[in-house]
Amino acid sequence: MIYIVIPVFNRKHFTQACLDSLRKQTYKDFKVVVVDDGSSDGTGEMLAHDYPEVITIKGDGNLWWTAATNLGIKKAQEDKADYVLTLNNDTLAPENYLEKMYYWAQQKPNALLGSLGIDSDTGKAVYGGENLDWRTNKYYHLLNTLKPEQQVGLHAVTHYPGRGLLIPIHVFDTVGLFDEKVFPHYFADYDFTYAAYAKGFELYCNYDAPLMTYPEASGDHANRRKKTLKNYYNHLFGMRGGANLKDYTNFVMRHCPNKYKPFALADGYFRRIFGYIIK
Repeated sequence: MIYIVIPVFNRKHFTQACLDSLRKQTYKDFKVVVVDDGSSDGTGEMLAHDYPEVITIKGDGNLWWTAATNLGIKKAQEDKADYVLTLNNDTLAPENYLEKMYYWAQQKPNALLGSLGIDSDTGKAVYGGENLDWRTNKYYHLLNTLKPEQQVGLHAVTHYPGRGLLIPIHVFDTVGLFDEKVFPHYFADYDFTYAAYAKGFELYCNYDAPLMTYPEASGDHANRRKKTLKNYYNHLFGMRGGANLKDYTNFVMRHCPNKYKPFALADGYFRRIFGYIIK
């Protein structure tokens, strides 16, 4: 049994399309948990009326991604689920998506499996996993190195975003839940998966399970779309800021080996502070 946990806040049209794609899955042994964190656009009413099969948990608008996801995970634990799949509502799952995820989960029962990200507009792969090398503080993207004929099956990574991440339920007994106090919105998924990787759990990108995404819909895209001082500030310090310096600092301090921390912090700050201006 797979419990699919989807935290939502407004954006009803995304949630509707995502749930419709899940209804078409060839693999049927799953339940959907939507954590509606105070939506005001009719999401709650839509879920109750159009998706009675969905388990809905309501928040007060202050959960953000991490706490909302944790509520769904706790429900999965209570119901004795075998796997948790964390999923964003701005994704579309092809009909055989869960089938392909479960197939590889059977081959690698202790592994965490991420999904290959596909741009829904262009059909091109946009994210296929990466490996972090603390010595250089660089993220090596697999899509830059794998030949087209190699982009199948599983490929090992060091961390993965929660936008389509299949986690065996027993992993939470060892790693714990996502850290909602230190990483309330961004970096919680990287923190969790890197911690699992450090504890010996295998982590892969599943190239056989593509997931359609909307890169333009990311929380930080608005900060980059129109470059102003306010958006620059939000980019670096806001809860939805893709370059949030506090989150990055906490991630480095928690996971980077001590001898590489000074360089990782200096290099990371430089990239975040000046990257907004250059890109």
